[in-house]
Amino acid sequence: MLSPVSSPLSPEQFRAQFPALEESPHFASCSQGALSDHLAHTMQRMTAGLLSEPAPWGLWVRKVEDYRRLAGRHLGVDSENVAVLSCASEGAFQVVSSLKWDSDRNQLVTSDLEFPSVGNVWRAQREPIDVVNVAGVEAALHAESWIPLITERTKLVSIPLVSYINGTRPEIEKVIAHAHSVGALVFVDAYQGAGVVPFSAKDLACDFLVTGNLKYLLGLPGIAMLYVRECDVVERDAQLTGWFGRVNPFGFDAERVDYPRNARRFETGTYPIPSAYAGIAGFEMISQIDPAESWSHIVELREQLADELSQLGFRIDYPSDPALRGPEVAVLANDPDAIAAQLAARGIGTSPRGQRLRLSLHAYSASRDIEKLSDALRSVQGEGLA
Repeated sequence: MLSPVSSPLSPEQFRAQFPALEESPHFASCSQGALSDHLAHTMQRMTAGLLSEPAPWGLWVRKVEDYRRLAGRHLGVDSENVAVLSCASEGAFQVVSSLKWDSDRNQLVTSDLEFPSVGNVWRAQREPIDVVNVAGVEAALHAESWIPLITERTKLVSIPLVSYINGTRPEIEKVIAHAHSVGALVFVDAYQGAGVVPFSAKDLACDFLVTGNLKYLLGLPGIAMLYVRECDVVERDAQLTGWFGRVNPFGFDAERVDYPRNARRFETGTYPIPSAYAGIAGFEMISQIDPAESWSHIVELREQLADELSQLGFRIDYPSDPALRGPEVAVLANDPDAIAAQLAARGIGTSPRGQRLRLSLHAYSASRDIEKLSDALRSVQGEGLA
């Protein structure tokens, strides 16, 4: 367990816990967060513990409850409203399959900002769901593109807190307010914002929110959290279930299928224990910094990065309105994977997706990282590779 700090760490103090960053700048937090010493030591302790206690189920269940408690604290909600799952896709499926779609209110509104983990789930259902899409990555940032499509026929609206495509932030509060005004529920994918963008699920007033720990929350893949504001909106019991979706998981009754009255009703089988350990380590790391100070630091670096890229002649996918900008800058390129490979060969981690090279920032990022990136990009340009 990480010792609590008496006051929030500065970005530079926080960075010191990621020693690899001085040699290898990390601009890929939108894909996988940088490795902290605390995470590495946590995983070593977990595996070492198996030597003294080969099947520590009591400890493991307590760890999952610690994870749930920290997830609730990070989201600003009661932990009983948090289900512990494996990934965002599982969270999306548990939500869409818990609703009835056989009435006139059978519309689901999504957008081109949606990550496939969520968008694929909406479209794979065998229910009579009328999926309506807000077309255009730029258009979907603006509430005015959503509002005409969200009507009394809309049952669920799905919108990301931050888009995976280019790190932009849609006008989510306006969309949620309108959706609720016509009786629709709202599902938020916060994966690309949790850990860097200050928010609380309670203040967003969304009905469902999913996120996980491998990106800005500084954990590993394999675990996610689903926030459910009110279980009363559930219209059908989960068919994807398991022993941890029972009122008493340790009753070991294969015939009795009952459901808790809280978000645990969406849980399934054995928890991803190693990822829970990693998730706790990530939450403990994030708890050392002040969210507002961290975000201010990220915004300052983001503007520096955007200016530097523009001066180098790169085209960036970057909103003119600062309110729509998130924790990254996306470079438009013909072959982002080739550029990423060249940067990786120079010890710089980035995240290519489609026609964009995503460059994401965190509290541990620093101006000197941007300087190293700029030097590397000049070298790549000089070789005719960018």
